[in-house]
Amino acid sequence: MHAGLKFIPLIVAGLGAVIWGLPASHRLRYPLDIAAALAVLAGVLATVMGILLTIIPAFFR
Repeated sequence: MHAGLKFIPLIVAGLGAVIWGLPASHRLRYPLDIAAALAVLAGVLATVMGILLTIIPAFFR
């Protein structure tokens, strides 16, 4: 059970990217809003991967 707890920072970082990126993608101007939207996408992927690896640590083996 404790093996998957090392992926908790991945979940926190992913949620942080989503929380920062959603308002920033609407607030920033043209070139920077694309980077913020990509940060949201990366945050969603990191959060999903973190949750998956926390629940099933040997998923990719």
